[in-house]
Amino acid sequence: MKIYTKTGDKGETGLYGGKRVPKHHLRVDAYGTLDELNSHVGLLLDLCANTVEAPILLHIQNDLFTLGSMLASEMNEHQAFEKNLPYLKEKSITDLEIRIDLCNETLSPMTHFILPGGHPTISHCHICRTVCRRAERMVSALSESEVVPEIAIKFLNRLSDYLFTLARLMHHRLEVEEIKWIP
Repeated sequence: MKIYTKTGDKGETGLYGGKRVPKHHLRVDAYGTLDELNSHVGLLLDLCANTVEAPILLHIQNDLFTLGSMLASEMNEHQAFEKNLPYLKEKSITDLEIRIDLCNETLSPMTHFILPGGHPTISHCHICRTVCRRAERMVSALSESEVVPEIAIKFLNRLSDYLFTLARLMHHRLEVEEIKWIP
């Protein structure tokens, strides 16, 4: 299989199912941002390779790829099931909530806003979180004009919460003091 097809040489790309859209289409921008987030999560996984978070981050990467494929198509869950395509399940959100709760059990309550930084792993958690928030905004904007699975925004909202909590957990594990925002 050739890596180049030349079908996008005029600024269009194909969605799953064959529909052609401009490469700057909001749908393409949304799933492209998920791809960017997935790359950042991959680096975060490398930085957390020897932690209990590694398999969770790998699972998140798979979920992000699934979500990207959902956005690259205009199918609903039933249509995806009929074609044997992956579709994000509510369990992915529940798993994130469980992990957030477990992490929070070891963390002290927040008393201030926290600035990103203190260690490369912590900083990268925050980069992932902010790219996730951008993806969430793009998917939300897309949902105003096109049908978007409700689970997409919900998953990204919860994922950004997890990434913030993971940053705090890394502060704790690495014994790096959180940088408080004091205006």
